Amino acid sequence: MQIRTVTGDYIRDLLASGAREDGRDMLDYRRITIKKGAVPNAEGSADVNFGNTRVLVGVKLGVGEPMPDKPNEGNLITSAELLPLASESFEAGPPSPEAIELGRVIDRGIRSSGMIDTKALFIEEGKVWDLFIDVYILNYDGNLFDAGTLAASTALSTARMPKLEGEEVIREGNLGKLKVNNIVTSCTFAKIAENIVLDPDGNEEAFMDARVTMANDEKVIRAMQKGLSGSFAPKELENLLDITFDKSKELRKHIESAKE
Repeated sequence: MQIRTVTGDYIRDLLASGAREDGRDMLDYRRITIKKGAVPNAEGSADVNFGNTRVLVGVKLGVGEPMPDKPNEGNLITSAELLPLASESFEAGPPSPEAIELGRVIDRGIRSSGMIDTKALFIEEGKVWDLFIDVYILNYDGNLFDAGTLAASTALSTARMPKLEGEEVIREGNLGKLKVNNIVTSCTFAKIAENIVLDPDGNEEAFMDARVTMANDEKVIRAMQKGLSGSFAPKELENLLDITFDKSKELRKHIESAKE
């Protein structure tokens, strides 16, 4: 759990000198580790660390009913829970606005990229697969968006597809993999005074003026989310788009090299 001991002036002065608290360059990620298969009973799962930020994602499939406007498609349901053990600012109870936003940002990148073909989750008339992506924040130290998206993509890419035999869902035995069409990652940038940093930690997030998250697959930007009242200049955004494509290659390598 992060306990903040610095001031905004300290962070701003440090960045103005071209330095960050942990010694990173402005556009460097913290140390990233991924453990696949962290939840044995889930169809797919991943435990991801970005520095001291830790996110656990589990993927589960169950039989449900299609949405009225999409009768031939399964349902993709993403939710996020900010556990009180992760930060002194997180409270138990109904989902907070921050938890809702986190779930929606992760969902939007996955959904808009077509990473999961919801039509392939159709079973028969009135019956489809519900695909649940459950995001749990185990420790907060900034940048939940990128850690959450990386954990969700890892969990989906390793998930097994259960079988339906009659009314029974078979989750063991000779199961195929859940089909995924691509890998989605996101890059989150924070603007603090006139400086822009990638992968802001908890202290940097506390004093940022603006935030933007860009999600992409191997080809195009699929979703963007702007936060806070500050702004990015058009030229700044163009530059960040280029950086996102470059850094996403690095993030995908982490998924490829991760072990169970």
